[in-house]
Amino acid sequence: MTPESKDDHSLRDDVLAFRNTGEGDAVETTSPAVPRAAVPTGHLDALDALEAEAIHIIREVVAEFERPVLLFSGGKDSVVVLHLATKAFWPAKVPFPVLHVDTGHNFPEVLRFRDETVARLGIRLEVASVQDYLDDGRLQERSDGTRNPLQTQPLLDAIAAGKHDAVFGGARRDEDKARAKERIISLRDEFGQWDPRNQRPELWSLYNGRHTVGQHVRAFPISNWTELDVWRYIEREGIALPPLYFAHERDVYARDGMWLAVSDVSAPRTGETVERRTVRYRTVGDLSCTGAVLSDAATLPEIVREVAASTLTERGATRADDRLSEAAMEDRKKDGYF
Repeated sequence: MTPESKDDHSLRDDVLAFRNTGEGDAVETTSPAVPRAAVPTGHLDALDALEAEAIHIIREVVAEFERPVLLFSGGKDSVVVLHLATKAFWPAKVPFPVLHVDTGHNFPEVLRFRDETVARLGIRLEVASVQDYLDDGRLQERSDGTRNPLQTQPLLDAIAAGKHDAVFGGARRDEDKARAKERIISLRDEFGQWDPRNQRPELWSLYNGRHTVGQHVRAFPISNWTELDVWRYIEREGIALPPLYFAHERDVYARDGMWLAVSDVSAPRTGETVERRTVRYRTVGDLSCTGAVLSDAATLPEIVREVAASTLTERGATRADDRLSEAAMEDRKKDGYF
């Protein structure tokens, strides 16, 4: 064995230094001499390379900014970003808090999972409540009943109150045309707004975080991942998720090509029939605007196979708020949305 190949072999051993339990906790199995993100990508498979890139982005943001925060809804993408953050700083705790904009229309299963996760990891949770803004008149209910577009102002106020200069998000480019335009490190101006015509180049994975007082950046570590990548990674790492991602029976009704759950905030209209169906959710938003898909996929391997065969993005298939207009997501992002 040459000195070069011996070094390569030891690097590969170090890549295997961290593996996870079924609960998503990283455990050390060998001596980690080299951080995973520092290993040449030629030695990694596709998921290893994506993981290394994401961990590198997270570490770069934490090193460059003073008060980062992670948007954490309890949905699969934010769960994966939080999991990557635990690996990036293991064995220390994640060195920043998580922030959830609570619309009041969230799935109860997701809120329970959110609280259990931050308690297990010992992370501080900040909550911005849309209901508080409705109660004191700063916001008004929409005629269509959805509160998802109402999250923008509470989010921007929470960022300002926490003096957060960098905000991690779980957005991916494959989700939506507007998100496909956005850089990994995306500047927001003094009003929290995004200008799609003023995007900074990110050549050779160099990220420009320069900003002035009052501005902040949004950082998207899994921007280059696909929905299938996310599910394959969840399967490989054994990451825990809210149960509604897996097939289960639920009372639903059909509307606009989606199956909406029966709840206090989403009820069938005249002519819409409630049915008991086996469904699961591909994405997590409000009960009032997030549809389920008919599915028997109750395990991670089954979900991976189902997603691999899908021809629709998760948001295109299940999010009513993205159907408000052709540019619904881009309009919300310009105003300061996720």
